[in-house]
Amino acid sequence: MMVATPPAAPHIPVLLRPILNAIAPVSGTWLDGTFGAGGYTRAFLDAGADQVIAVDRDPLAFEMAKGWAGEYGTRLKMVEGNFAQLDEYASDLDGVVLDLGVSSMQLDRADRGFSFIQDGPLDMRMSQSGPSAADFVNGADEATIADVLFQYGEERQSRRIARAIVADRPFSRTLELAGLIERVLGRGKPGQSHPATRSFQAIRIAINDEFGALIAGLEAAERALKTGGKLVVVTFHSLEDRIVKRFLASRSETRQGSRYAPEALVEEGQFKLLSRKAIGPDDIELSENPRSRSAKLRIAERTGAPSTPFSRKGLGLPRITEMKLI
Repeated sequence: MMVATPPAAPHIPVLLRPILNAIAPVSGTWLDGTFGAGGYTRAFLDAGADQVIAVDRDPLAFEMAKGWAGEYGTRLKMVEGNFAQLDEYASDLDGVVLDLGVSSMQLDRADRGFSFIQDGPLDMRMSQSGPSAADFVNGADEATIADVLFQYGEERQSRRIARAIVADRPFSRTLELAGLIERVLGRGKPGQSHPATRSFQAIRIAINDEFGALIAGLEAAERALKTGGKLVVVTFHSLEDRIVKRFLASRSETRQGSRYAPEALVEEGQFKLLSRKAIGPDDIELSENPRSRSAKLRIAERTGAPSTPFSRKGLGLPRITEMKLI
């Protein structure tokens, strides 16, 4: 059931200035695979895009857009779905933008269960369907919980935390779980992140299959972009950025046959990197939006090379085969 939407803090699209500078002039049809509060979509439409196809698996995104979506008429098309299947929603695109991770509109709402600062139901589901964070911490075995915390959150104390979760469960509220983790790890020094940060990140990534969706979305973008189309990806932590970086590196290499077979044709990569290194926020953006401090931007241009099957080996994916719930 959809709950009423309380007033929210203004959403600030991260790294918007460098994105618009890199893709100028903005034109044609773009797909915003992580619509959220609509920051990128509105900016692209205002900058000259003919149409933006806005995709999100969170129905709240479209509820929030009702107040302004009509301003753009048919130039804005909204699709409830997962960007992992974005090539099913559109083709021959001039650009795709993906802003990964949890959005401000989700994080700031205690009732969505993403926050370890505000109390709410232990949920974390972006689509508001399927197993919740409570289902996971209350139903997974200790080894699975520890693996998720370590692989998805890079939490070094994952086994201690998992042991304590199993001993103290069931949990139904965010602050119950955050409080347990704080008791296990200690409060930490002033200025350090909350001790539950990595664990909450890991659980959120796991129950939403964020890494699986990211890889599928990158593959789908490759299929959906026209020659010269731009792929724009904003990440917020090292695991996401590693996947994007290695995907683009593997798809931008020029491959050719053996030097002993000169008749072999050169095989062009599917993307051309527009920046070798990730782009981060400048001092102005950091002062305007502290949440941008960990953001990294990568942009690539689709070549005319045909899309080919992609091997996920070498992407540095966490080694968790499945989440077993008891």
